[in-house]
Amino acid sequence: MAYVVIALSFGMAGGIVGRYKGSSFALWFAISAIVPFVGLLAAALQPSQRDEPRRPCPRCGQEVMLRDALCTRCGHELEFPDASHTQAA
Repeated sequence: MAYVVIALSFGMAGGIVGRYKGSSFALWFAISAIVPFVGLLAAALQPSQRDEPRRPCPRCGQEVMLRDALCTRCGHELEFPDASHTQAA
């Protein structure tokens, strides 16, 4: 019973940290609940995805990360960005 409480607590904490950094709450909840200490540490040490440069998909207009090769909404294969997009900030 104690392990379940610890796992759920770490799962919630990992999910909240992961969501704050722009990732999936459910993914980090699962990781942090399965391996409590390591999962929360990994969620805390991951780089923030909120600051990553984004670009619009030419087919559907969905904002995707600059490094993505496929649009997550329509599956359109994206071209490699030119040097002007990669030198931002």
